[in-house]
Amino acid sequence: MSDEHIYYRSGYKHQLARDFQIKTNIYSSADVDAEFISLDRAGNLLVKSGYAWDSTSGPVPDTHRNLRASLVHDALYQLIRHRHLSRDRHKDKADRPFKKICKQDGVVSPVAHAYYLALKTAGNSATDPKNIKEVKSAP
Repeated sequence: MSDEHIYYRSGYKHQLARDFQIKTNIYSSADVDAEFISLDRAGNLLVKSGYAWDSTSGPVPDTHRNLRASLVHDALYQLIRHRHLSRDRHKDKADRPFKKICKQDGVVSPVAHAYYLALKTAGNSATDPKNIKEVKSAP
């Protein structure tokens, strides 16, 4: 027996090939365990192998210097979009690591700061639950 349809989401650029873990400054009242993302109360973020993300947005080109930052940022925004974290309490805390990780990975400080300012001012729509990627089917 086989399924007559496939179900998928589109709009991604990259897919994580191995689990990635990083300590964040985001502390929630309960552990979060989503399909590809876990965040414990101590701020430890685990992005699991197979996670797909769309990377940087707008005029910012994807480079090896901002790819890790975009992974962490997209995972945190996804937790906000899916209401695992509060937008009011956690959006800025999700934006700040992008700047920090970019600098760690070789982005010069003024450019990393410009990226942060862009996220701070233009990132609200990406945290809105109405922008959850829809499940599509084919055929």
